[in-house]
Amino acid sequence: MYLVRQACELQCKSDTSPAYWESWCRLCAQMGHKSHVGFDVVKLAMANTPRCSSIVENLNSRLRNYFTLHRQLGVEYLSLLQFFLNHRTFLRSRVSERVGKSPKQLMTGQEHPHWLTLLEFGQPQTLRS
Repeated sequence: MYLVRQACELQCKSDTSPAYWESWCRLCAQMGHKSHVGFDVVKLAMANTPRCSSIVENLNSRLRNYFTLHRQLGVEYLSLLQFFLNHRTFLRSRVSERVGKSPKQLMTGQEHPHWLTLLEFGQPQTLRS
């Protein structure tokens, strides 16, 4: 476990620094012939693991606009906000499969009507110029 932790910390260093290569050599000596496989596995795991602070900051930045509108947040407002955010489609995304789909569609794999229609406001109309 100690060596895995050290390999994770190594990934945070720049591979152009002497400290990176000193740590790399030390870990290779401790891990033996499986060191390259170990480094590859650690690198892959770190690349596929989202950073929690980034996720929380992203969520806070998205919700901040809604929270500044109200001084007190009731259960009804939070429920409506949760419904809106879960049913509103993504206009853009780094992942092309998400564009034009809502979080609920992505989680369930099923299509659903526009969120205003689900709230029984009728079908939204397009704006004419």
